[in-house]
Formats: sequence, C-alpha cells, structure tokens
Amino acid sequence: MSAPDLVVESQLHTLERTPGGLLRLQRSPLEGRALKSGILTGLTWLAALIAAVPLFSVIYMLFVEGGSRLSWETLTALPPSAFDLGGGFGNAIVGTVVMVGLATLISVPFGILAAVYLAILEPDSRLAHTVRFLAKVLTGFPSILAGVFVYAIMVVTMKSYSALAGGVALAVLMLPTVILAAEQAMAMVPKKMKDAAYGMGCTRTQVILQVVLPTGASGILTGVMLAIAGAAGNSAPLLFTALFSDYYLSSLTEPTASLAILIYNFSGMPYDNQIQLAWAASLVLVLIVLVFNILARLIGRQKY
Repeated sequence: MSAPDLVVESQLHTLERTPGGLLRLQRSPLEGRALKSGILTGLTWLAALIAAVPLFSVIYMLFVEGGSRLSWETLTALPPSAFDLGGGFGNAIVGTVVMVGLATLISVPFGILAAVYLAILEPDSRLAHTVRFLAKVLTGFPSILAGVFVYAIMVVTMKSYSALAGGVALAVLMLPTVILAAEQAMAMVPKKMKDAAYGMGCTRTQVILQVVLPTGASGILTGVMLAIAGAAGNSAPLLFTALFSDYYLSSLTEPTASLAILIYNFSGMPYDNQIQLAWAASLVLVLIVLVFNILARLIGRQKY
C-alpha cells in the first residue's frame, strides 16, 4: 500500500483514504473491544435463531397439516356434525371478526382518552400513577379471569351467552395494551412542538387534537394492532361469554362461534374430519395474528 493511501497504521487501527478523498478509520477485528463486540453479536444472532426454531416449526406444521384442507368451502361452510365429511368454519371467522371489532370499538376510544389524561393532562397526579400501575398489572392479567368477570356482569344479567359479552371480555384484555402504548407515543412527542403550539395561541384541546395525536399516531396505531392480534387468539374469556354456535351470527345477543373455541372443540374430537378442520382453523388464526403483527411493525416505522 502506497504512502498516499495509507496515512496511519498501527497494530489495532488503520486510517485509510477513500476514493472520494475522505479518511476512514478501520478497527482491527482482533482488537479487544471489537473482538468482544463480534462475539456478542454472534451469540445474539445464535440465540435469535434458536428462539425462532419453535415458531417456524409450528408454522411449517400448520401449513403441512392444515394447508391442504384450506378451500373456499372450508372458509365459508358451517361446521359439520360428528359423522359428516366436509364442512368448514365460516361462521367462526365471522364471529371472530365481529367480536374483535366490538372489542376494538370499545377499547380504543377509552384507551386513547385515558392515555391523554396520563400523558398530557395530569401525568403526575395520584390518579394517573394509580391508573398507570393498574394498566401494567392488567397486562399480565389471566385472560380467563376477564371472561369470569364479564360472565358475572353480563351473561348472568342477560341470561344468555352472546357475541356482545365476548366483545366486552376481549376489550378488557385489549384496554391496558392500548393505554400504555398510546401514553408512551404521546409522551414521546417533543415538548418544543407543544410549546410552539401554545405560543401560537392554541388551546390545550387544539394541541392534543392537532399536534399530539397526529405526531404520536404511529405509536398509537402500533399498540392498537398488537392489542387486536392478542385478542384474536384468545379463547379462555370466550368460553365464559360467547360460548359457541354451529350457525352464522344473526344477533349480537346470541352465542356465536370463534376460531379459538372451534380449534379447542374440534381438536379433542375422535373424528379425522374435525381434526383436519382444527388444523386448518389454526393456520387461518395464525395468519390473522401474523398479519396484524406485521402491520404493527410497518406502522411503527412510519413517521408522521
């Protein structure tokens, strides 16, 4: 290497001149910190690959066992009786979409309003600290207890299992995720933006609606998508609230099918047809959850 190309060279570092005339410092891979960084990076990748093995093995198994059974009939037909062949789980897909939709309509407005109070209005009040603590506790709340709670206040009162009760139970589970994600997104809005809005004469309501919410929309939507993905795969609360039905949903006040409960019911039956439908329903449910998780990642990268 000629003198113009090599400016400084030592045992650990080399300072080279790039074709554009800039100087670039290259660290020797055998230098202590660089070697340690390389080893830790390799171990991190190895751990990530090991952790991904169960995930990809499950997805592969679902495609092998359930992919061959997927068809338009399977996605639209009603569940078969014990000894019948064919059938599908169209009513379970509709029931899942309806109950998750109800849960979203309930949890998102209340979650965002609570996050506005926690992040903007009274972030340091005793009530805010209490709500924040309870929201964090509820994130680890056993989902079956949400079903028992809604069963006691709705199913017993209405004297019937219903899609409405199932949606409320899922909303209870979604609410803490929406609150914490929305609060974090709003808290990350730069203070200079809010101060500039106040300096221009904006009211607190205008600052929240026109500055905080649009700026934090990416983080808020990410939390909503993650909450929806978690609710779509929950089965325990639906056992106590929506139960199951072999027919399409015609009213929110009647029992309805869901993918999670159909998988639970069919997987324990001694009939090959029902077991194959359980595999196919599992694949559909995993794909739904995967789509919402991917959307959450994509939305999280957007800059508003």
